[in-house]
Amino acid sequence: ASEEPISTFSADVDTASYGFIRRMINKNQWPPKDSVRVEEMINYFDYDYPTPESKEVPFEASVGVSDSPWGNPGQKLIHIGIKGYDIDSSSTAGQHKPKSNLVFLIDKSGSMSSPDRLPLVVKSIEMLVKKLRPTDRVAIVTYDYEARVELRSSLVQEKDKIFGVLRRLRASGGTGGGAGLKLAYEIAEVNFDDTEGAVNRVLLATDGDFNVGVTDEDELKKFIQSKRKTGVFLSVLGYGIGNYKDSRMQTLGNHGNGVAAYIDSINEAHKVLVEEASSTLFPIAKDAKIQVEFNPVAVAEYRLVGYEKRMLRREDFNNDNVDAGEIGSGHTVTAIYEITPNGDQNAQHRLVDEKRYGTNITERMLEAGGQDTSEELGFVKIRYKLPDEDSSKLVSFPIRKDANILTDNAQQEFGFATAVAGFGQILRSSKYVDTSKFNFDNVLEMAKEYKGSDEYGYRSEFIRLVRSASVIPRDQVTLSY
Repeated sequence: ASEEPISTFSADVDTASYGFIRRMINKNQWPPKDSVRVEEMINYFDYDYPTPESKEVPFEASVGVSDSPWGNPGQKLIHIGIKGYDIDSSSTAGQHKPKSNLVFLIDKSGSMSSPDRLPLVVKSIEMLVKKLRPTDRVAIVTYDYEARVELRSSLVQEKDKIFGVLRRLRASGGTGGGAGLKLAYEIAEVNFDDTEGAVNRVLLATDGDFNVGVTDEDELKKFIQSKRKTGVFLSVLGYGIGNYKDSRMQTLGNHGNGVAAYIDSINEAHKVLVEEASSTLFPIAKDAKIQVEFNPVAVAEYRLVGYEKRMLRREDFNNDNVDAGEIGSGHTVTAIYEITPNGDQNAQHRLVDEKRYGTNITERMLEAGGQDTSEELGFVKIRYKLPDEDSSKLVSFPIRKDANILTDNAQQEFGFATAVAGFGQILRSSKYVDTSKFNFDNVLEMAKEYKGSDEYGYRSEFIRLVRSASVIPRDQVTLSY
């Protein structure tokens, strides 16, 4: 930590990786390593963190320190949990919920013909439409070889017309996704709702298999980035398996000021588009970044678990032109750092030897700003923009050494997140997890201990998933997906 004490990354609430991994394991297949994004697995689950009372300061943060169950003796985990303002928790939520101008962009190419693709897309969108208010507006754009408007922007109260268009869709032809994106953005912009707090969003439902027109991921990324300035957000709903293009889905989701989810069943569609409809549709912050400065007096080494594709440069944190993550209403974001505390008792377990020569870090840190930071492990800063603003705001707080004194609720939530993080690292064959010391049995034990009330059964499903993964032969790895 003395050489690079600062870690910066984009907040993430995508969940696509967990859904895809679950489907692979349920098919008795070991998921490809690159499809396992530990942060998306952790953030698939909701956590009972404190909720902020005002949308003007839309985050409430929780911090905890615990022993690392997979690390060397003395190593610790630092948990940073963030809960977004929940518009549904307001007593006047129904009256003040933001208006919605949505464009459903539906891939109806030949690759979408199987029951788990276009037919599931139609059922998914019908469920979401039923959740919207009569005065919200939706349009439907489709693409195969070419893009076309199937339904011009219409009030949700015209459900029969909307459902009729959806149910007539049939899969055939090529995949002109680039043209579809351009047309969908055009429709969203023409019908742009500029009332305060209104949501203007394109929801793309696809397997990501673009093969006509613009197919280059860099070109798609530049186009989507240029559209962020219009105020239209993009969310990506992934379907199917076999030719599912995970990397393209990530490119689209990460650069469109939106989120990416993977829908493999009607139950998952209900979770994403009904139970979590407000989180999926209504942003409470955009371009959210997290920066942690570790105290070299207290921390010898650290590593962030997951977030490999969302790391930012130190200078990106204060640069409001740098894109980062969107956080929806009520979303939770969890980040876990593994640290090696300073001290002779931990020296033998360090990954990198301490330098023989260097400045006196202790004196330098204690003198910084005239403040005694000796009781701090680090300092967290969160920078974000409110949805309708272009200038960022900042919240910050220290990570104190006594953060290991956890309430029962915090211990439960952090404990379950740790079990998920351990599972993800085992699936990735992480070099930091010795499976002779921490394996599926340990994951199961932790998950069961910290399952909690589990209102919708997702944590119980996770436990069943771990059991299923534990019996899949390690050599049964899927090379393409």
